[in-house]
Amino acid sequence: MDNREDIPIPGSVYLVDVNEKSTLAHSGGDHTIILSPTPSNDVNDPLNWPKWRKLLSVSCVFVYVTAIGIGTTAIYSILQPISDDTGIPLSTLNAGTGYMFLLLGWGALINGPLALAFGKRGMYLISIVGNICMCIWAPYVKTNGQWLASKIIQGFLCTPVESLCEVSIADVFFAHERGTYIGLYTLFLFGSNYVAPIIAGFIYDGQGWHWVMYWCAIINGAALFILFFCMEETTYLRSKTEASERHQADSPVNDEKKISTFDVQVTRANDSSDGNSVVGTPKPGSLVGIPKTYLQRLSFFDTRYTDTKTIFTMMYRPLLLLRFPVVFWAGFQYGSCLVWYNVLNATASLILSAPPYNFRASSVGLTYFAPLIGIMISAFYSGYFADKFAILYARRNAGIREPEHRLWLMLISLILCPSSLILWGVGASKGVSWGGLVVGMGVISCSTGIGSSLSLGYALDSYKDLSGEVMMTVIIVRNTLSFAIGYGITPWLTMGLQNTFITAGFVGFAITLSFLGVIRWGKGWRTRSRETYWRYVATSSSVAH
Repeated sequence: MDNREDIPIPGSVYLVDVNEKSTLAHSGGDHTIILSPTPSNDVNDPLNWPKWRKLLSVSCVFVYVTAIGIGTTAIYSILQPISDDTGIPLSTLNAGTGYMFLLLGWGALINGPLALAFGKRGMYLISIVGNICMCIWAPYVKTNGQWLASKIIQGFLCTPVESLCEVSIADVFFAHERGTYIGLYTLFLFGSNYVAPIIAGFIYDGQGWHWVMYWCAIINGAALFILFFCMEETTYLRSKTEASERHQADSPVNDEKKISTFDVQVTRANDSSDGNSVVGTPKPGSLVGIPKTYLQRLSFFDTRYTDTKTIFTMMYRPLLLLRFPVVFWAGFQYGSCLVWYNVLNATASLILSAPPYNFRASSVGLTYFAPLIGIMISAFYSGYFADKFAILYARRNAGIREPEHRLWLMLISLILCPSSLILWGVGASKGVSWGGLVVGMGVISCSTGIGSSLSLGYALDSYKDLSGEVMMTVIIVRNTLSFAIGYGITPWLTMGLQNTFITAGFVGFAITLSFLGVIRWGKGWRTRSRETYWRYVATSSSVAH
């Protein structure tokens, strides 16, 4: 590569055909929107699926997220009863959940490459079966070692909920609509965590803590039934990457266009032998191949998408991606959002069960409807609205979509994050009305959802062709930060609620404010990473070799 200027900048895509002359495939709903990635003419390409099939696919992902979320977090509101019944110290129970979250991140280094190499459907099914087994085992745990082992195994088996679901969404939806479904993903991810304490509190009051876990197993069993018959594989080897599409992106029809040496090299390296490529929007009649039958869609692990060498490469490369500032920042921002979620969980029962509120356990659970409403608002704002904002911004930018554009929507978090933390903590220390605290819970949740969704979307938009490995890196950073803060929450609270949450407000403001630096320097970071990135893409499982 003699000329660095010929190397495309990852994430910078021609999204809006402002001159309406591009030869790339366009959206049927808006003829000015360019489809990115470009769909092939293969009838089995997930990008060519009809709308109902795409919605069924993503609905299955949301069913999976909900079931795993409930199964892994329902114990939060019943840790004390578990301790009283089993004799396991509360510190050990909390340590177990900490290890579970740590493995939810680091376990992706093994589970992630296997899913990308052999298919995601099989890994989802194995994951949910494993979660069922761990939920059934929990009532029979009697020792510290058994508890820690069950949580470590559960975390390892459930890693797809953190790092694979985003990739499944990117498999099926285009760049201009991806944010909407990433927003919905965060809604179901955090929403299930907020619903779990509500369910667990009432089950415990009526049937005891053992049945909390049995009902989690039943819910996961129902989800397994749905996924087995409705979820299909979304992994597909593309013959083109963002780099090999670049030479078509901004060239008008019939205009002479110089194709860079780099473009030719990438296209030759990644084009598959069947010539799957399109110039216009694929029409149903122009698609080639034999559609898979329903029974074929139910199979799993029947296709190998990469070789053994690439599998091992994907096991360590997420650690190498830590040197990409964009990826590290996305993980750190996402992780900081999870910190405030953990702080809320750690203090909700402590604050609301004590004077002057004196809430029962079930009443504390009901307050989680406020965070549920907050996460719903954030899903719309950082999902659907963010997609529309990105398209509007791209129109003003000569049709070019930069991943940093949607980060402007984090401006509202500069207000929501610190104000909600102060309202919750300082309000509790001053004994304000419980209604004020509930509002604080809802706003904390809304701010958390906005930061999580936008940071995830930013990482995916920046390095789409390595989405699987990028998500592993983001989740490793996120969950490591969450694990570390788990040991710091209790000592932090010794400062007193007022001082703790004033400090938290300022820290949250500073971390959120970092998005302005990313907007300023993010494209430069992506530019400097392009040679390394495209070299990694050439050895990725996401493209045909």
